[in-house]
Amino acid sequence: MDYLKKYITLLFLIINLVSFSILGQNNVCFDIEPNPNPNDDALGLFDKYVNVLNCIEIYAVSSISDEKVLHAASIAAELLDNDEDGFVDDPIIESVLSNTITVMPIFNSENSNLIDQFFDHYDGCAGAILFRGEIDPSQPGHWGDDATVEEILHTINVCGHVPEYPALYSLEPNSSYLSEAMDIARGGQWLNVPSSYPDEAWYHYDDWTCDYECMAVEYLYWCIVTNMGILDDPQTCQGISNEWEPCTPALFETVDTLMFDLVNNSDNKLPQLAPDGNYCPENVEVVQVDLIKDNSDLFVYPNPFNPYVNIHVDFFKYKNINIDIYGVNGILIKSLFNSKYDQKVSQLRWDGTNNNQKKVSSGLYFCVINLDQKRLTKKIIFLK
Repeated sequence: MDYLKKYITLLFLIINLVSFSILGQNNVCFDIEPNPNPNDDALGLFDKYVNVLNCIEIYAVSSISDEKVLHAASIAAELLDNDEDGFVDDPIIESVLSNTITVMPIFNSENSNLIDQFFDHYDGCAGAILFRGEIDPSQPGHWGDDATVEEILHTINVCGHVPEYPALYSLEPNSSYLSEAMDIARGGQWLNVPSSYPDEAWYHYDDWTCDYECMAVEYLYWCIVTNMGILDDPQTCQGISNEWEPCTPALFETVDTLMFDLVNNSDNKLPQLAPDGNYCPENVEVVQVDLIKDNSDLFVYPNPFNPYVNIHVDFFKYKNINIDIYGVNGILIKSLFNSKYDQKVSQLRWDGTNNNQKKVSSGLYFCVINLDQKRLTKKIIFLK
C-alpha cells in the first residue's frame, strides 16, 4: 500500500512537471531543425539549428534545451520584426545579416573548449555568444536572469547596424553619432577605463578588458533597452547603477538626449518594444526568404544600370504587390508600385529618381518587393 502511495505521488509530480513545461512554453512559431552544416569545422560543432527570418542562424549544442533554443529564436525575431507583422523592420539590415551569414552560437558554458574551436574556423559574423545558464524564458531580457536580449542585440548591431550605417554607429573614436554621444555620456573621451569617471558622467563602464569599441557596443545596448523600459524597476536600477544611471525611459529622455533622439527616430528602425518571448504573428505566415540571386518571380536588369533599370515581376502570380526602392541608410527613396494588382503590367522601370522626381546619387540601392506574404530583396547599383 505504501508502495502504491509513493507511485501515485511520483506520477502526480511528473504530470505536474510536464503540465508546467507545456503551459510555460512561450508561443513561438519556429521549429528546431538538425544542423544543416554537420561537416563544417565551425558550425559542425552544434546539434540544434533555427533559421530566424533568414537573418540570424541559431546554432546550439545538444545540452541546450529546446525551450531555451526557441526562446533565443523568438527574441531574435521580435528584435528584427518589432511590430510582429512577419517582415523584418529594416530590409537593409535583413539583407546585410543574410549576406554575412550571421549566427548566434549557444554553448553549455564559458568553459567550453568548443568556443575557441568555433572562432578559429568561423568566417561569418558572430557578434556575441550565449551560454545555457544565461537563458531564462520565464524572464525575457530581465537583467541578471536572461541575457538573450542583450547578446542578440549585440549581434544585430555588430553584424548589421555598425557596418551598414557607419555615420550613425561606427565604434571608433570620433567616427559617428554614437561615438560622440558616448564621449558625452562618459564625461570625456576615454580610450580605456579611467581610474575614475567625472561626476557628470552617467555611463561609467568599468571592465578593464573592454576597449573603446567594446564600450560603444555596450552603450548602444543600454540605450535601446532603457528606451524599451526593460530596466525600469528599482531592483534593476540599483543593480546597474555602477555602470548605467538613466535606467528608466523618462530619465533616458532627459539625461541622454542625443541617444534618445537616435533610438526614437523612426528612420533608424531600431526596436522600440521589449520582447516578451512570444513570436507568432497572427494571420501572417513566417516565411524564410532567400536574398534573391536568380528567381523566376523577379528579374532586375541591367545591373549596374544607367539611365534606368527594368524590374520584371510575375504580376499574374500574386494579388498584393508592393515595390519600393531604399537607400543604404534604410530610407525610402521611391515607391514604384503599391496596390492590389488589377491591371496588366509585365514590368516596371526605375529611372534613378526619388519620390520628388529628382535624380539620386550614384551608388548602392535596394529593390524591396512584397508579394502577398513573401518579401524579396535585390541589390541594384546606379551609375552616372
